[in-house]
Amino acid sequence: MEKWRAADRLLKFSSRFASAVNWNNSCKSKQGKYFYSVATTVHRNPLFSIISPDDISYFKTLLGERGVVQDALALDAANTDWMGKYRGSSKLLLQPKNTEEVSQILKYCNSRCLAVVPQGGNTGLVGGSVPVFDEVIINVGLMRNILSFDKVSGVLVCEAGCILENLISFLDDEGFIMPLDLGAKGSCQIGGNVSTNAGGLRLLRYGSLHGSVLGLEAVLANGTVLDMLGTLRKDNTGYDLKHLFIGSEGSLGIVTKVSILTPPKLSSVNIAFLACEDYTSCQKLLLEAKKKLGGILSAFEFLDSDAMSLVLKHLDGVRNPLPPSIHNFYILIETTGSNETFDKENLEAFLLHSVESGLVANGVLAQDINQASSFWHIREGLPEALMKAGAVYKYDLSLPLEKMYDLVEEMRVQIGPAAKVVAYGHLGDGNLHLNISAPAYDDNILAKIEPFVYEWTSKNRGSISAEHGLGLMKAAKIHYSKSPETVQVMASIKKLLDPNGILNPYKVLPSSLLSQN
Repeated sequence: MEKWRAADRLLKFSSRFASAVNWNNSCKSKQGKYFYSVATTVHRNPLFSIISPDDISYFKTLLGERGVVQDALALDAANTDWMGKYRGSSKLLLQPKNTEEVSQILKYCNSRCLAVVPQGGNTGLVGGSVPVFDEVIINVGLMRNILSFDKVSGVLVCEAGCILENLISFLDDEGFIMPLDLGAKGSCQIGGNVSTNAGGLRLLRYGSLHGSVLGLEAVLANGTVLDMLGTLRKDNTGYDLKHLFIGSEGSLGIVTKVSILTPPKLSSVNIAFLACEDYTSCQKLLLEAKKKLGGILSAFEFLDSDAMSLVLKHLDGVRNPLPPSIHNFYILIETTGSNETFDKENLEAFLLHSVESGLVANGVLAQDINQASSFWHIREGLPEALMKAGAVYKYDLSLPLEKMYDLVEEMRVQIGPAAKVVAYGHLGDGNLHLNISAPAYDDNILAKIEPFVYEWTSKNRGSISAEHGLGLMKAAKIHYSKSPETVQVMASIKKLLDPNGILNPYKVLPSSLLSQN
């Protein structure tokens, strides 16, 4: 591991630089109306079949007894998302061990018109990875083999069930890194990451999975296996179909294998935790960081004072990095490069200039790996802190940088004292995580949030989902970000690849639109 040492030159300016809530069933009513979103009532599609004893027998013959899960406790966990906000009623979970078994499962389910929901680590936040009703759960967690790794090109080929943190560890031993890093890396799986086009903490440096994924293998609803598992960076032969499956949330096919380009691990990593007094300074600091740090800038995260107060109150062992007071805004900057001396001097010069120009009010540079980890823990621990604080309404938005915090301030006026508005996110790529924290779920609070948050985002030409996807939560709200013509083309693609609509129904696209088609 890299050594994290204090910057000697920066220390000369020490006068400026400081040396799960119980959701249970209260979140869902009897007719499929969930309290995560305004008045969205979902009805089970009557065309879908119900699991029969013959179906169970077939799956046991195909997968063996261990591959067919009917245990109530295991099913309860698989039917519920990790936040406890979405709960299905599936009576069957299947665990295929390879692509062929996935193919046979889907071929059979399609012939019987049995709806299915693909599931990986089940760490999503919009209800995309759990059943809405009694869909068959297809969990790919047993498909966790690393198939190949080329040290020259950095191309990793693996199965969809590989846990992200295990891939990170494997690559670390090989001298490489994953271009994707998430707070849920200990549970999430690469197939789910690709299917949701997960963004993560270092998209600023490495881009989205649309750029990192070179190829994939996916199984269509009728069992057809699409082998698009290329390892070439350049392949200009017609339609690049893999992009249909990256971010489609399992609604077009189940991703079974992934080919991903991984960058070499660089030896020089530095992290600074800074305080700004206003959002304008945060924006200017980002612009200066891009100019002066250039290619070594790998992360630029922000959180506001309410987010910091929440972490300090609800996460064990967390201390204020810049005591004694709470500042209005905090910025976490990470640089990654290959020349430790140059990178350090570059970051120190940037920080010194930022202090002298008034953009930064206070700050500290990580002196070792433990302090660096503690800085990241503040940022990555925010979802856990919010859950411990009570009920939370979560919104994942892309917005123009200059408008991003305007929404936070207007939302505080909109809601008033009934709830606390907490903001953090990936400022480097314009992604706001807007959270409304309240003691308990309340329809009156929700009515003040929605549709206001979606209308405001649409009016300012933002996206109602930056990286979490649409899932069940936002399927009926896609028109806030996409034109009717675009949504209609999406529905046509869905109908072409999944004519019976068995793959992850009720998600991504409005059910009313699909039924019309």
